Amino acid sequence: MNTMKTLRTLLLTGLLVAPALAVAPAGPAPKFQLTSMAGKPISLDQLKGQVVMINFWASWCGPCREEMPVLEKLYAKYKPMGFTMIGVNVEPDSKLAAEWLKATPVTFPILFDTKSEVSKLYQVSSMPSTVIVDRKGNLRWMHRGYKAGAENEYLDQIRALVRE
Repeated sequence: MNTMKTLRTLLLTGLLVAPALAVAPAGPAPKFQLTSMAGKPISLDQLKGQVVMINFWASWCGPCREEMPVLEKLYAKYKPMGFTMIGVNVEPDSKLAAEWLKATPVTFPILFDTKSEVSKLYQVSSMPSTVIVDRKGNLRWMHRGYKAGAENEYLDQIRALVRE
């Protein structure tokens, strides 16, 4: 009996202390429309029918900078399968992001959330944060932060959702 109690305590303590990096939310993804770096308005509704990865980032964020080339490779590889990527820059001054992207260009759309309205809708609490929306517009997965190797989790989610 004591062993079970100790095990239960250890499990609960581990769950409370362990950081929540990835979660599997459910329900419709919050709708939004933002202006892209190209000056074109893009809405989540326009992308229904595709698996959409939304990456919230900032140019001052070291892990964001490290992750961006990885995201570009994912986008290039899975785009033909009905996958799209959106980078949502959350800085008040979008010029900083545009300047940084000159040295690290990407082909997926970069949107500007200068007032953090969309990041609040998605309850973004750390940089970078990545969400994946399924073809029906449902929020299926959220990941906070980035460390080398996290792309394997992204791949698992993308591969499963493009098959649905």
